[in-house]
Amino acid sequence: MESTIGKAFTELIEKLEGWLSAIIQNIPNLILAIVVMFTAYFVARYTRKFVLKLVQKRVNQKSIAKIIAKISAVAVVAAGLFLALGILNLSKMLTSLLAGAGVAGLAIGLALQGTLSNTFAGVVISFRKRIQLGNWVETNGFSGEVVDVNLKEFVLKQADNNLVIIPNKMILENPLKNYSLTTRMRVVVECGVGYESDLEEVERLTKETIANKFEQVNDPDEVEFYYTEFGGSSINYMCRFWIDAESMLEKLKAKTKAIIEIKKAYDKANINIPFPITTLQFDNKLALDNSFVNEEQNSN
Repeated sequence: MESTIGKAFTELIEKLEGWLSAIIQNIPNLILAIVVMFTAYFVARYTRKFVLKLVQKRVNQKSIAKIIAKISAVAVVAAGLFLALGILNLSKMLTSLLAGAGVAGLAIGLALQGTLSNTFAGVVISFRKRIQLGNWVETNGFSGEVVDVNLKEFVLKQADNNLVIIPNKMILENPLKNYSLTTRMRVVVECGVGYESDLEEVERLTKETIANKFEQVNDPDEVEFYYTEFGGSSINYMCRFWIDAESMLEKLKAKTKAIIEIKKAYDKANINIPFPITTLQFDNKLALDNSFVNEEQNSN
């Protein structure tokens, strides 16, 4: 029994001496590996700051710029870690880390497929020059001002001040109309005048009113005017003209102004804008049968 314990103790001492000898032999490599890790850490910090400044010049969204800067810093630290493991001759551990990272990345990718798709979509949208913060866009049945684009969603502020949050993936997969890409918009006003009106006079007055009240319209001939139908109570027309605008709010304000000025001009010229009415006309007098009336009186 004592010989067995002594043998085991001897083997333990030999094992510890072997480890100590290996540590002493690898002290230079260990020091070099530590230096590499510290260097990678400081390089990652400066890399993050540099990439952040560089990306912010191209991308307006701070969240996108920060995540790209963090990814670059993580890449530098990972490179330093793999280099340090290689210096320590831990190639097997390095291979295991790479294999584990691949398996973990695959599992995380499958579990977070929807989230990752929105994340990558947000990065792609952020680099699109035709979609910028402050643009007035229409997409997925909503229209409004782009107030935020982050790694998860695309945020619009509608004309009624409500926020609409749309997943980034839906922005890439569906058409998007950007009203801010052009500096001109066409305003359409539809109205109707009474059948007794002088249609040529109505057309002339409408064009002159628009041309006089909007600086963007230099001549009445620039205003498009078309009669569209004989309505139930009026002859209807459509009036179109261009204005300098980049948002739907400016277009709505211009349309409101046009309606107000047209109404004032029509009132001044005694031009009627009729509204739908129903007329009941009785051409024959109603005759009552005297006998029927007498019977009703007797019964009472």
